Amino acid sequence: MAPTSRMLIEIPSDWPLVGCIAFGIIDRGTNILQVRPSSTCPLSCIFCSTDAGPRSRSRQAEYLVDLDHLLKWFKQLVKLKSSRSIEAHIDTVGDPLTYPRIIDLVHRLSEIPEVKVISMQTHGFLLSYSLINDMEAAGLSRVNLSIDSLDPDLAKRLSGTNQYEVKHITAMAEAIADSKVDLMITPVWVPGYNDAEIPKIIEYALSIKAGKLWPPLGIQKYCPHKRGRKPRGAKPASWLSFYRKLQELEHRYHVRLALRPEDFGVVKDSRIPVVFKKGEKVRVRVVGYGWLKGEKIAVPVRGDPAIITLVNASRVELEAKLPARILACKDGIYVAEPLW
Repeated sequence: MAPTSRMLIEIPSDWPLVGCIAFGIIDRGTNILQVRPSSTCPLSCIFCSTDAGPRSRSRQAEYLVDLDHLLKWFKQLVKLKSSRSIEAHIDTVGDPLTYPRIIDLVHRLSEIPEVKVISMQTHGFLLSYSLINDMEAAGLSRVNLSIDSLDPDLAKRLSGTNQYEVKHITAMAEAIADSKVDLMITPVWVPGYNDAEIPKIIEYALSIKAGKLWPPLGIQKYCPHKRGRKPRGAKPASWLSFYRKLQELEHRYHVRLALRPEDFGVVKDSRIPVVFKKGEKVRVRVVGYGWLKGEKIAVPVRGDPAIITLVNASRVELEAKLPARILACKDGIYVAEPLW
């Protein structure tokens, strides 16, 4: 599969940072705010739900958000939340470690009084000892580290690159476990591929004493997505079957695996106001290219602080003004279609 070329878009300072799944900030009605500073990834995992990495077939653009712009919006959104104990969770549709100012981001987030926890999701490919030391000094609370196999050959296959070295990832995991930063190992369980690896990963996480303050493991269920990658022969388990298997492993290893929001201090919180309703018609101005092929990025002409992703918009020109219909607005992520 040949890699596709993509444009890199540095988000202009006049673009809102809510409304798009690929960059900015996402609020799902809890005391967690997801922070997405970039969208790129060095890996091409064969189960990736967002089709990230060099081998992507569906992406046409990647994004990079200016640090000051991101923090300005984050602080504004914190003021709209009821909780004074906010978790800033740095995750992306790629890998956060591709963000050039990731240490500065962690440090600046740690200076916000309401932020009590800063967590990060990564596959760890770009980790180094110096980076771990810098993240510890900057105030990172927890790394959610995805290790999907301890077998070197299978790990390469799952990651979609022969450059993936599981020995490096485990060395980084052990360095995190020995630091003040907490470690949670978060494999994706892909049926038919790494079934035999899950018990080994559990044993490994316990052996290096992951989980000082939070659970040591967060096993993720493989869920195929429309635009994501679907490994041949991988049949997703039902949620009932998945949790039954977790319970069996809990009994075997005496560790909590069926996690709950309260395990992380997550509580329901006031939502950032949703500015559109499904089915609503809105006039928009097209300002850029969307994350996936055929998409454009738009903002409301009437000035609402939101980004709208236009689908089926290949023929829509930049700077065009046109009516659109909102197709989805879950968690304040707006998707619309042009009305010709």
